Amino acid sequence: MSNTGNTATKTGTTTSTHNPNSVGRYRWVICALLFWVTTANYIDRGVFGNLAPEMPGRLHVPKAEWDVAYWNMQMVFSAAYAVSMLLMGRLMDVLGLRWGFVIACAFWGLASMSHAFAPEIGSLFGGAISGFFVCRILLGLGEGGNFPAAIKTTAEWFPKRERALATGLFNSGSNVGGLLVPWALPFVLALNIGGFVLGWRGAFLITALIDLCWIIAWLLIYKKPEEHPRVSKAELALIQGEAAEPTVKIPWRKLLPHKQMWAFIVAKFMTDCFWWFYLFGSPDFFNKKFNLDPNGRKYMIAMIYVVASVGSIAGGWLAGFFMKKGWSVNKARKITMLICSAFVVPVVFSAITENKWVAAVLITIAASAHQAWSANVFSLAGDMFPKRVVGSVTGLGGMVGAAGGIALFYTTGKVLHQTGNYLPVFVMASLAYVVSLLIVHVLVPKLDPAQVEERANE
Repeated sequence: MSNTGNTATKTGTTTSTHNPNSVGRYRWVICALLFWVTTANYIDRGVFGNLAPEMPGRLHVPKAEWDVAYWNMQMVFSAAYAVSMLLMGRLMDVLGLRWGFVIACAFWGLASMSHAFAPEIGSLFGGAISGFFVCRILLGLGEGGNFPAAIKTTAEWFPKRERALATGLFNSGSNVGGLLVPWALPFVLALNIGGFVLGWRGAFLITALIDLCWIIAWLLIYKKPEEHPRVSKAELALIQGEAAEPTVKIPWRKLLPHKQMWAFIVAKFMTDCFWWFYLFGSPDFFNKKFNLDPNGRKYMIAMIYVVASVGSIAGGWLAGFFMKKGWSVNKARKITMLICSAFVVPVVFSAITENKWVAAVLITIAASAHQAWSANVFSLAGDMFPKRVVGSVTGLGGMVGAAGGIALFYTTGKVLHQTGNYLPVFVMASLAYVVSLLIVHVLVPKLDPAQVEERANE
């Protein structure tokens, strides 16, 4: 075993390139932690969306008033999320992942728990609905930290050819989180502990407990790869097989002039919003179009997230498979994204069909394709930028992606008010990915690395 480690150290990436499994796999333990926290992140944001259709009755507010308020809440959540992505991404680059990730998770965990007391918080501002607005803003301010931190961790712990797969694996946690909520929620709502029924408030308290458990695990396990006692010399050589990077900090203003930055921004702005739409809008879509209650729609929601998990992993695997066959990063990444785009196109028929299962299958395919797309879009940051600025790049792109969510939620509210159906939204969803990929290709036809050093020294 020692000879293998010495050989890998001397020959750089030669040994690891031919047989990556022989050099150790501790990096996948870190990936498992990222999967866990992403699952928790989506549980936290998903509970409210799944409770929302029935909340007017629980809060004794008019349903028409709640319907308008709900999409406005998603807008303010997205706005707060956009701010969070920007600030949290920078926090990860400045403070480091060990404590930066803890701060982000602790913040959104407390914000999620605060939803249990939203009516009481709202009494300070005029009503229960106001309380939920406050809680959604706080949750958005915290939750934006997950993806900049996770993508930076992936860039820190994985070589380029494994990053999309690692991203797909941890990103599948978003689907698992989305799956667990509709299935666990009826059980949690009825759970009786010592004569006390948890109800909808208890659901938010449980989310905070999940976050706390992850924080403890992260502090016990995480260190930088070069400092971790469980990482072999050979595995470290695989992880750090690329040329050493300078350590000079790069400010935001030096990133914006790069066309690589704008390619990433476009991909996030035009497509992130539709994943959020599936997450926040699917329960309401099935309720409005097919009159399905939580028990009736849980099967559709479950199918969407189970298959989307497969898409997330498959998208990362496919790009890596193409690279192993000798394709360039540019060709492998973009062909994979083109395949994903094609699978999204039929989703428009979800709003037309009268068969609930046909609609569910079409949304499932689109959501799965989005997650495969997303795994590759996130990997673009690591493909084109040095590791030390990946958190900032991801944060900037995520902020703009969240802004796209704000625009879509505003549009959705207007569309529902004017037409009473979701057809225009699904039309936009079906076209967005193809158009986005075209723009990305025009901006970065070869995915050339951004020359941030030259910009930094100007």
